[in-house]
Amino acid sequence: MTRSINPAKVPGVEARAGKFPGPSLIPELNAIQARLGWLPREELLALAREMRRPLYEIEGLVSFYPHFRTEPPTKVAVHGCHDLTCWLAGADARLDALRARLEGEADVEFREVSCLGRCDTAPAVAVNEHPAPLDDTDALVAAARADELVGHGAPTPSGREQPWPNDPYAPGEQRYRVLRSVLTGDRSAQDVIAAVTDSGLRGMGGAGFPTGRKWQLVADQPAGLKYAICNADESEPGTFKDRQILADEPHLVLEGLLLGMVCTGAEQGYVFIRHEYGPEEHVLRAEIEALRAAGLLGTDVLGSGRTLHLDIFTSPGGYILGEESALIEAMEGHRGEPRNKPPFPGIHGLWGRPTLMNSVETFADVPVIVERGPQWWRDQGAGDSIGWKFFAVSGHVERPGVYCVPMGTTARALLDEAGGMAGGAALQAIQPGGASSNFLGPDQLDVPLDFGTLAEAGSMLGSGALVAIAEGTDLLAAATNVLRFFRNESCGKCVPCRVGSTKAHTLLTDALGDGGLDDTGRERVLELEMVMRKTSICGLGQVALGPVVSVLGMHRGGTTARMHPKDDDPEIDDKAGRNGQA
Repeated sequence: MTRSINPAKVPGVEARAGKFPGPSLIPELNAIQARLGWLPREELLALAREMRRPLYEIEGLVSFYPHFRTEPPTKVAVHGCHDLTCWLAGADARLDALRARLEGEADVEFREVSCLGRCDTAPAVAVNEHPAPLDDTDALVAAARADELVGHGAPTPSGREQPWPNDPYAPGEQRYRVLRSVLTGDRSAQDVIAAVTDSGLRGMGGAGFPTGRKWQLVADQPAGLKYAICNADESEPGTFKDRQILADEPHLVLEGLLLGMVCTGAEQGYVFIRHEYGPEEHVLRAEIEALRAAGLLGTDVLGSGRTLHLDIFTSPGGYILGEESALIEAMEGHRGEPRNKPPFPGIHGLWGRPTLMNSVETFADVPVIVERGPQWWRDQGAGDSIGWKFFAVSGHVERPGVYCVPMGTTARALLDEAGGMAGGAALQAIQPGGASSNFLGPDQLDVPLDFGTLAEAGSMLGSGALVAIAEGTDLLAAATNVLRFFRNESCGKCVPCRVGSTKAHTLLTDALGDGGLDDTGRERVLELEMVMRKTSICGLGQVALGPVVSVLGMHRGGTTARMHPKDDDPEIDDKAGRNGQA
């Protein structure tokens, strides 16, 4: 279980107005549900008494987070994904058939859920939280009935025989060499920050904010309590690259996080991971235990005088938690609603203290940059681009999966890496940066996949998730499916996002049922998109209708709507294009 933090015992940390002081009750609620399968009222009452917290605060948490259950579970829970990549693989019809087949079986619950992060095996399901392709459902249901499903299953292997190109360690070689060199004084913390800065590394979760600047910002804050967080709440449809990095390179993710802690003066680090990534969380926990056994965690690590602690915080669910301030709200034990900015987390983050937050891929790139030098990293990109980039490729491609290619590789070349279009189909459109990125047509396949070039093309790099869509697919229906995801995942805090996404989805669904969107409906959608983009608090509402508008532009023969990442902000959410953005 995650180590609880009581802000009342931390100097300079106070509960914000209208918020209860900690410790966060979410780990306790997760533990109760793991033990019993749900959250009985008597358990919530006992927790309220034990922690001296009002019951309505606990019920407010339980009602907000989708992972928490308030009714006894059936013996078997089958959850099916219906978001874009699964939808492209026929999820609607196949899930309807599965639901009909399971109806009447008293020990089985079937429910449609948001993206499970298994887009490479679409359509995807989870049976008692074991992720799998839909075709495996019957076998997993039988195993669950026989009490043979233990734990959360195994991570999906990448099938690679050699390390990924961002891994400086050869097979069998001692790892954490870069961290050891800093702890023993062979490298200084400032040397590390300088290398990261000079490399040009930017936030790989979507924000694109310069990583070295972010680290220096936190390092420059007055000495005292600081935190570092690895944002592993990858939850956007089509996005699963971080899942593969966690499975294959946990040592690099944790080494990058620990280097960030050493460089900024943080003694406590966390990996905030989505609960659907149970297999990958198991890998991380084993790696953390190995770090403890090697003497790289604890007090006075390697005689350096430094204290380093790592813990895992398991998300209680919700795409919005990928937004950095909503993630912090969850860790503090509140409802995961984004904060207004400024202040930014680098100055006022977890429990009001300076907090370094980067994505899985960003942290995983740091060790090789420090080991081989910033110029080596810069040389790895294609053309004017910098470094390596992980992409999740899914949709109508021959070989869905994770690919690591030089930044600046064209969309056409990346599709070729994935075997091209399945069955030799013609390409109709791509989303180059996940569900929040605008669609691009086949005439734009030669655009280099990089922050600036994709912005110029009318889309964005976003979460590094390329979804390919074949000719014959109703592209407006695909964009409406994306909008449904954002509508479902809106935290509801601000009216433009909560109401606008619902109105737009209803309008588009009705129009699709009536044969298409007329001019009046088109103008209404454009109006809603403008209002949501300009007035929503966070990037979810700001980008929710962008993909729809880009499709409308393609249908009219125009250009796609352009998205402008706010990379000049001093702190931006390092996560999947969702912070307007990030």
